Amino acid sequence: MKIKQGAAVLVVSLALTALALTALGGCGLTGSGDADPGSDGIPLAGTSTSRDAAAAVEKVSAELRGLTGVEGKPSEGLAGVTECPGRDPARYFQVFHPWSFHPASDDRLDEAMERLKAALPAHGWKVARYGPDTSQNKNLSLTADNGEKKYGVSVVQMKKNDPPKLSLTVVSGCYEVPEGKEVERF
Repeated sequence: MKIKQGAAVLVVSLALTALALTALGGCGLTGSGDADPGSDGIPLAGTSTSRDAAAAVEKVSAELRGLTGVEGKPSEGLAGVTECPGRDPARYFQVFHPWSFHPASDDRLDEAMERLKAALPAHGWKVARYGPDTSQNKNLSLTADNGEKKYGVSVVQMKKNDPPKLSLTVVSGCYEVPEGKEVERF
């Protein structure tokens, strides 16, 4: 029974990650003007190996964690690699980092979300959306992108979870793998 339950959680997690990647791909992660029509408007983030890009997206997540200004515990989710829509999958990729943040005190969840919303613009992020989502719980959600760094973030405040948390997914623009290297998928 545990294996089936674990598999179901993995499927739901992957579905939510795919949904967040789809949402972020169109949320304005295109402000730099260096995307081409074949890339679904997703900007180029530069040249990198998959491992280095994964480390960079995890660093962005850590910076976002700091912007909450609230004590708590982040999950230990690792970054992943996915195809870059409209580009050659042997040469181009995106990285994403799904993770969550549990404030030390449940009553600080609102504060963490408000601080994040207020701090993002001062750190190069443009908030594209802030308000209740379309779920049954009407979770407060925030979508923002950083045109300079070529990252987007989706944050969902999940007050009705046990324990309550912020669920975050950070996604990059399209990277091109260096000449002579291959895209690693993980």
